[in-house]
This record gives sequence, structure tokens and C-alpha cells, in this order.
Amino acid sequence: MKAIGYYRSLPIDNPESLLDLDITEPVLGDFDLLVEVKAISVNPVDTKVRKRAESTDGQPRILGWDAAGVVRAVGAKASRFKPGDKVWYAGDVTRPGSNSELHRVDERIVGPMPASLDFAAAAALPLTAITAWELLFDRLKVQSADPTRDNTLLVIGAGGGVGSILVQLARQLTGWTIVGTASREATRDWVRELGAHHVIDHAKPLAEGLKAAGIAQVSAAIGITHTDEYLAQLVDILEAEGQFALIDDPKALDVLAFKRKSLSVHWESMFTRSTFQTPQLARQGEILRRVAELVDRGIVRSTVAEHFGAINAANLKRAHALLESGKSRGKIVLEGFGLPPATTPAALLLRRSPHCAPQR
Repeated sequence: MKAIGYYRSLPIDNPESLLDLDITEPVLGDFDLLVEVKAISVNPVDTKVRKRAESTDGQPRILGWDAAGVVRAVGAKASRFKPGDKVWYAGDVTRPGSNSELHRVDERIVGPMPASLDFAAAAALPLTAITAWELLFDRLKVQSADPTRDNTLLVIGAGGGVGSILVQLARQLTGWTIVGTASREATRDWVRELGAHHVIDHAKPLAEGLKAAGIAQVSAAIGITHTDEYLAQLVDILEAEGQFALIDDPKALDVLAFKRKSLSVHWESMFTRSTFQTPQLARQGEILRRVAELVDRGIVRSTVAEHFGAINAANLKRAHALLESGKSRGKIVLEGFGLPPATTPAALLLRRSPHCAPQR
């Protein structure tokens, strides 16, 4: 089957940074689904893994942690889905990713795809929706806030993939005032459109932007990107006993300054539950089911911003490059497996690794 993978961690402009490959079909475990992948989206985790994790066993590493597709087979003990069901999911970073025609995934982290979306629009949401939901309701527990208070949430980097869905969920499902940050005018317009009450420029001091919006301090803040650049400011703009959550990878995180205000710090990694097989693993499937309902009711919209065409190495390289530039907004999606027009079967054979299975 077709797949896109790599053997060495290389800059994205290197011809071998991502390759069109043929690999063997996966073997299902008892609780697995075999999904025919129809569409995928690309996330920062794809670029991070590509840069840090090389092949160690002679087999290609397959990236991709967002997919929408159709169930083709189920494991011996799988009971939540049946062949023919349309599904969406974000997958498990400890397994090969979804950049392949057929993909093996634990049914507990899979949800029914929204009936109102096509595959491309659906593929944009799973990883970011789970991340945003867990940030809001599992880490910060915003649902437990005192509703008589003026609770304000600051979302740093609100125009990206996670921010785009988080702003919607926070606006639609909580009574909080939502403040998003974005530096470019087009991105600020996007964040307002998604439901933020206020949008401020994170290229300028956050306190100034909040003051202009009539806000002295915020109850909670979420760092989605470049968190280490804002830590000192966060101590000032968070109210005493406030909360801070983050998902990115700051070079350093000295939280001693948070002590005086008793500020709490919460990490969120969407892959924690699948990596450690926690008792809450199946909650991710339920989150996706709930988000699908919200989408079908018109309460939440897809966050597709770019459609890069067919799923192949050339188009995935373009997607990785855009993400690495830091200038993307929303989600980048690809749909249907196919080689770029200039790639011939002969050229593919020259690029195919001897470790890959023969083409079927």
C-alpha cells in the first residue's frame, strides 16, 4: 500500500526528508480498526517527530496524527464500529501514523465522523479538538469556575490549529470571556470570526492589549506557541490563584515566579492517554463523538485553512514547510493518495527503499 515516510531526520527541503513508499498492510490487534484513510491533516507534532526521530530498525517512519476515513476491518474484540463506518481520529504517537492508505488504530480513540462534513473538512479537527477539549475541561476544568465571577481566558497563539478550535469550544460551551492573540491582521480577523470576544497582538506587550480591551487581569491563560517568550508577562497579567496551561516545548520553564500568586501550571499532551494506556483512554473517543455532534448542530465549524491536494511526499513537504515557517493559520489538509503529476512509476521505483515491501 502507498505511504509517505522517511528514514533520516533531514531538513524539509532535502529530497529525502519525506518519500513516497510502498509498505505492507498492518496486522490488527484485538481492539483495532483497519481504516482506509481518505484525508489527513498536518500538525506541528509531525514536523517535530520528523526532526527528532529517525528510523532505527531499517523500516520507514510513517508520520500523521489526524485522519478521516472508512473502516475496512475490525479486530476480534472490537465492538464500537463496523466495516463501512466513517470515522475520524488523531491516533497514537507510539504507532505508525496515518500517512498511509490503510491505518491501524485502537477503536477507543476513534469517533464517528460528523455527517455534515466531507473527509477533508473532518480530517482537520481530531487532534486539535481533543487537545483543546482536554485543555479546557480536563486540565483547567473551566466548567468548575464560579459562574458569578467575570472569568476571562487568554489564548496565546489563537489563530493556529489548536487555537482555532479552542476558541470555538470556549465561546460556545463556557460562559468565559475569551481573549485571543494574533499578530497578523488576517489572523486576527480569523480569531474574531471563530468567536473571541477580544483579539490582541502578541507582538506587543500583552498587558497593553488587555488594558485596551478593558481587562486588567485574566483568570486563566493557555500557551499554544512560543510560551517561553511570554512567561514573565503571564505572572503579571494572571490574577492571584489563576491558572496557566501549555502544550508547546519551552526551552526552560522556571515557575518559581508563579509561587507568590499561587498560580497553577498544567501540561497538556494529547498523546499521554494512548502512550500510557491510562484508564481515561476511551474518553478521547467520546470527546470526538461529542465534537461531531457539535459540528452537525452547526455549533462548531471545521478549521481548514489550506487544502494542499493529494496525499503524497511533495505536498506533505509543502505542508511541513509552511508549519515550520510559523505563518500558518487553521489547518492544512490533504485528500486521497496519489503521486504528483511529474512523478512516474519508474521514478518511484528508483526512490523506493530496499526495506519496503513489493508493490501490490
